[in-house]
Amino acid sequence: MRSLYIHTPFCSHKCHYCDFYSIVDTRDRQAPFLDRLERELEALAPFASGLPLLTIFVGGGTPSLLRLELWQRLLATLGRLFDMSEMRGGDGGTGEFTVECNPETVTPELMATLKEGGVSRVSIGAQSFNPVHLKTLERWHDPANVARAVGLARSAGILRQSVDLIFAIPGQTPSDWADDLSRAVALGTEHISCYALTYEPNTAMTARLKRGEFSPAEEELEANLFEQTLATLRSAGLDRYEVSNFARPGAECRHNMAYWRQDQWLAAGPSASGHVAGHRWKNPPRLDDYLAVAGGLGPVVDHEPPDRERALVERMMTGLRLSEGFASAEVLAEADAIRPMAAGRLEGAARRMAEDGRLTLGDRWQLTDSGFLIADRLIVDFMDALEG
Repeated sequence: MRSLYIHTPFCSHKCHYCDFYSIVDTRDRQAPFLDRLERELEALAPFASGLPLLTIFVGGGTPSLLRLELWQRLLATLGRLFDMSEMRGGDGGTGEFTVECNPETVTPELMATLKEGGVSRVSIGAQSFNPVHLKTLERWHDPANVARAVGLARSAGILRQSVDLIFAIPGQTPSDWADDLSRAVALGTEHISCYALTYEPNTAMTARLKRGEFSPAEEELEANLFEQTLATLRSAGLDRYEVSNFARPGAECRHNMAYWRQDQWLAAGPSASGHVAGHRWKNPPRLDDYLAVAGGLGPVVDHEPPDRERALVERMMTGLRLSEGFASAEVLAEADAIRPMAAGRLEGAARRMAEDGRLTLGDRWQLTDSGFLIADRLIVDFMDALEG
């Protein structure tokens, strides 16, 4: 296990579109959370087998909301428990240590602390530079603070930065989106993530949609914005390596690539999900339950034991979302081993997609630009072919 994900649940408020586990803590449970997190990390450390960690990702929530002295403790704990020798970022190490940041919570002191602790990459949640669209999303930051946050990271020596954007926001026009993309590109970051707004169950955004407060973007408009994203970012030197992620060559998020390539990773914090030896699990998504555990490892929820067919499905699903696709011969051999005649059905589906210009065939099956437009639909077609 060479990767570690840490989930910090604290937010200053709950954004209306977000379905990740987070809380607005009014009881100041940051210190108890870190006490518990340290015990969990101590229990997880032996599973790293003494090898250097290659990727760490601290997500949330809003990790940058964690108090400075608690960040200092957490980084010291990681350095004590794990081999952090690769976490030197621009100083020559091959590791990647990412922390998600809200623009409003980035300070010179925080960036200096993160850099000293081995952080080499920050992901800034911009979402939009348009105050009207930020209000629709219930994002409360000042758009000007995005550039400020990127600048503070660079000044501290954190040389890798990513910016998150959301498109297909109700009322957003192609001109609005062009402005968001232009302002993101002007920051000169090496990585930009562009996500279509989705209406997840049990979010305030979905509740507002059901109440008729706004209408979702039309499918044709969303497709146009998707194509606009590709053209704009490619012209700026950032190519798509995953459906929603664009990077300069060599600047892909290594931690997320570990997910998409079905590698193994350890997980800590409430609601954090891990993957080890084919087992997938999730920590309970409730801070009180997480804090109630006296020892290190606690109970888990949503445990999925190793399953050969599920592993193949996941490999195909995540592989198709990547521009590199997946190795066709390996997938076809595994499909036939699991379900007789499945390889032939998959090849038939692939040929039809290729004839429609959605897929390229060969040693690796890869979606084309037009295929990425309907990636979810094509993945379903492959799943149906697998099942027969």
